[in-house]
Amino acid sequence: MDLKPTKPLSGFIELLPAQQRCFDYCANKMQSVLRIAGFSLLDLPAIERAEVLSDKDNWEEIETQMYLFQKGDTKMGLRYDGTVGLSRYVAGHLNDLVFPFRASQFSKRYRGERAQKGRYREFYQMDLDIMGINSLSMNYDAEIISVIGAALDSVSEFIGPNIVHVGSRPFWDALFDYLKLDEKQKKEIFVLIDKKDKMGDEDFAEGLKDALGDADKENMIKSVFTDGYEQFVNKSENLDSAIAELTDFMKILGDMGVKNATIDLSIARGLAYYTGLVFEFKLPNHPELGTAAGGGRYADLVGKFSKTKIIGVGAAIGFSRIFASMLENNQIDLTRFSNPIDVAVLVMGDKNLAYAMQVLNAFRKANIPAVPYLDTDKKFKNQIEYADKIGARFAAIIGDDEVAKSIVALKDMQSGNQESLSLADAIKKIKVK
Repeated sequence: MDLKPTKPLSGFIELLPAQQRCFDYCANKMQSVLRIAGFSLLDLPAIERAEVLSDKDNWEEIETQMYLFQKGDTKMGLRYDGTVGLSRYVAGHLNDLVFPFRASQFSKRYRGERAQKGRYREFYQMDLDIMGINSLSMNYDAEIISVIGAALDSVSEFIGPNIVHVGSRPFWDALFDYLKLDEKQKKEIFVLIDKKDKMGDEDFAEGLKDALGDADKENMIKSVFTDGYEQFVNKSENLDSAIAELTDFMKILGDMGVKNATIDLSIARGLAYYTGLVFEFKLPNHPELGTAAGGGRYADLVGKFSKTKIIGVGAAIGFSRIFASMLENNQIDLTRFSNPIDVAVLVMGDKNLAYAMQVLNAFRKANIPAVPYLDTDKKFKNQIEYADKIGARFAAIIGDDEVAKSIVALKDMQSGNQESLSLADAIKKIKVK
């Protein structure tokens, strides 16, 4: 009989135990930052109705990313991001929530796109959002950035420093209107801007030429990246408003203690729903990872579910993109995560099992990570090798003498020293190291 494959599907992640412990450690550190910042952790359904996940306005963009299936008459899909499900949730619980509502999520997402290096079909994403009814101060956009920066800083020992790049959808909307671009041209230019860093200046210029066919307009758009955005002051009321908003926002970030922010108008993001300021976090020590986190302001997502006007600002941290990629590429020293067990309890014969379990439970009640070797018929050589292989710092050997005297033979696996101790003294010795 042919054996079935042991490798997971392309784009799905499996980590070894030490890698997983590191992954979980970083997740807990970052989630602690979000909890302290007052974000309620939600656990929303992984499966949504297809009509919730998509609509006629952006179906083509989303359909390529979704895992769709049908049960009976109901068409469903696996969630591909967190914002759509959150919007449904908020609209359905308007009378139960306090606004501005602060929510975080840490869950798996699923995308049916072709798997690539650093892009997975199943992955963990960490989201945080703030939503308000009818209005939401721009100060909340700054706070989202501040909290993301703090979350990334909490694991800087692994990923290094971070920098946030801030862009403005209103600026580009105002400039496109000033240049009298039609809707088709606006969409094409937004896509070009979003891909500018990957395209290079020459391909970007060629793309502008293909989309506009007007040298003056092309040069004006290119000048944003060479001469800055402030050159467009006094060109139009909307441009003045967008420029003032961006300038004021950078001051707010500074007031909130965010010192690693820079204006980058090549940041476009989420053409389907972002309507205001947008931002992306980069890791200077790991440019190969691309965007570590990103988000922005959205004004109309909840409008699909409720007539109440909900304004939101949110962001997603590409948790798997960062940590799974780094772990798979051996970019994190896993030494501290390789030996999680303090003591292996070795049982020399079935008749000694009951006392060995008393010892094991006492260790665990003392918050000492302990595992038993329960093949009691195996020789001491086999059992001590197991203790060594799992990286246990100590072996607690339970034989006839230990049971008779209610003691523990405690062996230091590094030095090889072994001594007979009372259970209380054994616990003290293990905890000291």
